[in-house]
Amino acid sequence: MQPETRYARLDGDRIAYQVLGQGPPDLVLARRSYSHIDIAWEDPGTSLFLRRLASFCRLILFDRRGTGPSDSLPPDPLPPWESYAEELAAVLDEVDSQRAAIMAQLDAGPTALLFAATMPERTSALVLVHTSARFAAASDYPIGGTPDEVQVALAEFDRLWGSDELAAMLVPSRAQDARFLRWFAKWQRASARPKDAQLFLRAMAEVDVRPVLPLVQAPTLILHRREFGLVPIAQGRYLAEHITGARLIELPGSDVDLTWETPELALDAIQEFLTGVRVAVEPNRVLATVLFTDIAGSTERAARLGDRRWRELLEVHDDLAHRLVEQFGGQLVKTTGDGILATFDGPGRAIRCAAALRDELAGIDLQIRAGLHTGEIELRDGDVGGIAVHIAARVMAAADRDEILTSSTVRDLVVGSDITMTDRGSRPLKGVEGSWQLFAASP
Repeated sequence: MQPETRYARLDGDRIAYQVLGQGPPDLVLARRSYSHIDIAWEDPGTSLFLRRLASFCRLILFDRRGTGPSDSLPPDPLPPWESYAEELAAVLDEVDSQRAAIMAQLDAGPTALLFAATMPERTSALVLVHTSARFAAASDYPIGGTPDEVQVALAEFDRLWGSDELAAMLVPSRAQDARFLRWFAKWQRASARPKDAQLFLRAMAEVDVRPVLPLVQAPTLILHRREFGLVPIAQGRYLAEHITGARLIELPGSDVDLTWETPELALDAIQEFLTGVRVAVEPNRVLATVLFTDIAGSTERAARLGDRRWRELLEVHDDLAHRLVEQFGGQLVKTTGDGILATFDGPGRAIRCAAALRDELAGIDLQIRAGLHTGEIELRDGDVGGIAVHIAARVMAAADRDEILTSSTVRDLVVGSDITMTDRGSRPLKGVEGSWQLFAASP
C-alpha cells in the first residue's frame, strides 16, 4: 500500500507530502517541478523504484503548490526557486528533518541547486537527474537549446500535454505498452493543468544558475542518460565540471526518468553515494510479464505422426514463435521442446502474442495452452528465474486447450484495455502457497 498523504502548512496553503522508510539519511525526491504523489503509486514500476529508495533512507515526497493534491499557486507567486525553498523548508520542518539530501530532476534541478547554495546547513547531499545549470543557449554557453529549439519544444509540450503521444516521446522504452502510456498521460494531467505546466516549463527555459555552482558545498552526484534528447549529456557534464567534487555517472538509455529503463544501475549508485555502502552484486532483477506455452497433447500427437513429421511441425512452431515474440516486443528466452518461455515489458503485448501464436498454429492443426504472470524475475546469463517464472508455468499447467490463462496480477494491469478477462475461479498452484484467482484472456 502507498504511504499516507499528509499536509504541511505554509502561509495558509497546504502542501501534500508522504514519508516512507527509515533514516538516516533523509532523502527528498523532486522528480520535476510538477508531480502527483498519489497517482504515482498506480504504476508498478514507479512503486518498486520508490520502495527501493526507501529501503536505504527515509524518503520524503511532496507536491509543490499548483501541482498534484497541494493547494493552487498563491495570487502573487514567488520566483520558482524561492517558492521551492519555502515549500521544501515547510515540509522538512513538518517531518522534523533538520538536514536532508535532495534528489531533483529536470526543472527541479536548478531550484535544488539554489536551495543547496543558500541553505547549506539543511542540505546534506545533491542527486541531480537530467538537469542543467541553463537549458537555453547563450554566447558563452553553446550547449543549450537555441531560441527556436526552445520555442518549438515548449509549443510541442503545450500541444501534447497529458497525451499518450507525449508519454511515448518521453519514455520510449515503454512506448509499446498501452496501459503504461495511459497511466503516464493521466499522471501528467493530474500533476498540473496545461497552463500551469507551461508556466513551469517556461521558467525552466529561462533559468540560469551557473553563478551559484561554485557555491554548492554539498556532495553532488549527477545521473544522466546518454541518449536523453531533451537535456543533452553535455549539460550534465558541464555541471560535473563546475561543481566542486561532483561525480557524473552516464547511464544508458533515453527515458526521461530513471524508473523504468535499467533502474537498478541508478538505484545502486544512489545507495552507495548516500550511505557509503557498496551494493552487493546480486542477480539482475527486473519487472516483467512471463509467458509460457506448450502444445496440448504433444506426446500423443508425436506418437501418431512419427518423429520426422513431428520434428517438421516443431520447426514451424519454433520459427513462428520467434517471429511473433519479436513482433510483439518480447524476448524469447528459450523453446521448451513443445512450447516457449518468453518475457515482455507489458502484459497486453504478451497476451496478444499468445493469441496470435494460438491462432496461427491452428492453421497447421496444433493447439496450445498459455499461462502468464507479471512479477520480478532474475536474469541469469540468457535464462530467467525466480518465483514469478514458477508461477507462470503453473498457471499454464492449469489452462485448457486453446486457453490463455493469467494470474490476477495480469488482470489488474490490463484493466481499461480492450482485452476481455473471464474469471476462472480460485485454484491451488502446485508448489505455490495459497489459492490463486485465475482469468482467461481474450484480446
